[in-house]
Amino acid sequence: MSVKITTVAKKLPQYSRNTAEIIPFLDTWLVGQELRFIKKVKKIFEQAAVDKRYSIMSPEEVFTQTSFEEKNNIYIRESIKLGTDCLQLALKKANWKPQDIDYIITVSCTGIMIPSIDAYIINTLNLRQDIVRLPVTEMGCAAGISGMIYAKNFLKANPGKRAAVIAVESPTATFQLNDFSMANIVSAAIFGDGAACVLLSSHQDDNGPEIIAEEMYHFYDAIPMMGFNLTNNGLQMVLDKDVPENIEQHFPQIINPFLEKNGLEIKNIDHLIFHPGGRKIIDTVESLFSELGKNINETKNVLKEYGNMSSATVLYVLEQYMKRPLGTGELGLMLSFGPGFSAQRILLKW
Repeated sequence: MSVKITTVAKKLPQYSRNTAEIIPFLDTWLVGQELRFIKKVKKIFEQAAVDKRYSIMSPEEVFTQTSFEEKNNIYIRESIKLGTDCLQLALKKANWKPQDIDYIITVSCTGIMIPSIDAYIINTLNLRQDIVRLPVTEMGCAAGISGMIYAKNFLKANPGKRAAVIAVESPTATFQLNDFSMANIVSAAIFGDGAACVLLSSHQDDNGPEIIAEEMYHFYDAIPMMGFNLTNNGLQMVLDKDVPENIEQHFPQIINPFLEKNGLEIKNIDHLIFHPGGRKIIDTVESLFSELGKNINETKNVLKEYGNMSSATVLYVLEQYMKRPLGTGELGLMLSFGPGFSAQRILLKW
């Protein structure tokens, strides 16, 4: 049973700023800190390889002391809007009706809401009353691909069905004003907000690249590397400085056995559709593939133009490839990393 990606759509929040425009807000935030520390923080922002980011809040709101409840309420309101709008865009691109969707997966880790986004979308767009829904809430940056894997398995078992995977993330809602740790600073420097929607199908009349393999990989004894601590002030970022080094150490095990199971080597892969976790991770991955004549230019461009939008980001990279007229038989490898620590992989064939 063939499962194909029909289309990818993205939706951005209303606020945006270039990194240069964010720097003055740092002066206000860091008032009273040592001058050397302030210079270090500014350097982290300037060297993060992020030129622009979007947000569900204005910079003034982000850098204003508000409660966890207030910021989470903004997250809820804007996430519902972004998720709904994003699905509508995808449906329009695919020429589908809302009632054509059999399975809806919503992905988000940057706020807390019950019921989840999908319940609101079902009501707003009048999706079918027998639609199967799955919210994915605790897989971080890896969850965009995770959602696609869950959708693929559902569609493989149900011929002639269609699915939507909607990733909505607002990392700026998790920014901690009283936290001057490197984890909070680095995450503020690299993250941005955004939403993306992937439509997948096992319907014989739908076209697009086929998912020919998928797999997850879990690092042992690496739970403290990435995630959130739930504090009285909200979701506090956990981000180990050794994440790029750990990824590099595991890379052969992540890539080679997966490809070998499908009779392939990395040299056979035409397109690397990788999640842009941050500049250090990009540099690490790029150094591993450059000698093979491979590039991750689209990954770098997405980080530069939008920042790391957690689970939605790799879908922005995928969208860039979906817009290209790629040749029949060309192969793409999707890859993302997230808390746990884990790596998610999908093999695509055009």
